[in-house]
Amino acid sequence: MIEKNRMQKKKKFFLILSLTGNLGILGFFKYTNFLTETFVDSINFFGATLPSASLDIALPVGISFYTFQSLSYTLDVYFGNIKAEKSWLRFSFFVAFFPQLIAGPIVRAKDFLPQTWTKPSLSFNEAEEALFKIFKGLFKKVVLADVLAIYVDGIFSSPGNASTVSAWIGLYAFSFQIYFDFSGYSDIAIGCARLLGFHLPINFKRPYVASSITDFWRRWHISLSSWLRDYLYIPLGGNKMRRKSGIYKNIMLTMLIGGLWHGAAFNFIIWGGIQGLLLVFERATGIYKKAYTEFKLSPKILIRQFMTFNIITLLWLSFRSENIQSLATYLETMFTFGGQFKVTTADISVLGIIFFSWMLQYISEYSRAEAFLIRLPVPVKALSYAVISIVIFIVNGETPKPFVYFQF
Repeated sequence: MIEKNRMQKKKKFFLILSLTGNLGILGFFKYTNFLTETFVDSINFFGATLPSASLDIALPVGISFYTFQSLSYTLDVYFGNIKAEKSWLRFSFFVAFFPQLIAGPIVRAKDFLPQTWTKPSLSFNEAEEALFKIFKGLFKKVVLADVLAIYVDGIFSSPGNASTVSAWIGLYAFSFQIYFDFSGYSDIAIGCARLLGFHLPINFKRPYVASSITDFWRRWHISLSSWLRDYLYIPLGGNKMRRKSGIYKNIMLTMLIGGLWHGAAFNFIIWGGIQGLLLVFERATGIYKKAYTEFKLSPKILIRQFMTFNIITLLWLSFRSENIQSLATYLETMFTFGGQFKVTTADISVLGIIFFSWMLQYISEYSRAEAFLIRLPVPVKALSYAVISIVIFIVNGETPKPFVYFQF
């Protein structure tokens, strides 16, 4: 209907209708309780005694992902970036493509739909690369993320009882847990899609060697950050605002909405808001313009990478905390000290995994290790996959942990 109508008013009407429908469904399932509870708490703050208005609403798995995917199609048709898909079967296949349906990457119609117009193909080399992606993702998820999750969950479930040392280690452990968990899912999704003959976009590019917050968002959850840029930041005016304050406002609004996209809670708003403030600071000081030179390290770049990684990790605290109260308790444990400096064997073991994980980022960024592994002889790779499968079977246990981003 949007494409067929030449009258701008009618096109806009159908656009608004589509946006209202998609966002209305997302809003009902994800934000109804947040809004009602916030309203009740605000009224009670002034002395009233309203009861809780929370509803028993089950959140559909992955609703934020496929809602944004559907919205991108509608907006691309409206702006003339693509032609409307005439086949409901192809469109439904695009929205419900199972490898990335639950937790991304968020796929654009212009990138995916043309792949449905021809018969899917798969060469031997592509199959090898796909299997490598899948096993890499499984290793990240089960062997690294889930092992770190045992330690992280123990600390975050009762931050007031943790030692200062454990609280700090727990935060850095979560930084890598969420990376391995989410990027592991993306790798598995990309690999599975490739085995079916379809290409999905890269979603992560070694984010913990980023040299600035701006650089981090070019590397972390790339499909979401580019979605927010193309469908929110640029339509708001982007960098073309006459005044710098307008650009800063657009950045803040984009990051606040990005925070809310992750969850209906004030801790996500805080997380997105601080990210926005840091991006505004980098734009105001010109840091965002300083290009990162791949494969070339220098003391200056190392310092910037170290600072960026630590800032991002500290911000993960707000992301991981269940609510503002638990966030405050965790901060108190981290910075009040109280003489609790006992270091356990578990602390040392997790520190070793953290160091190993950080080094993996640098090895992957500044060497051709991944390309070398993909080119290994087939028997060697087959043996490696068998060993990884055994390790995964041993580590996985009877109750495997769900992916972190399934909740979004």
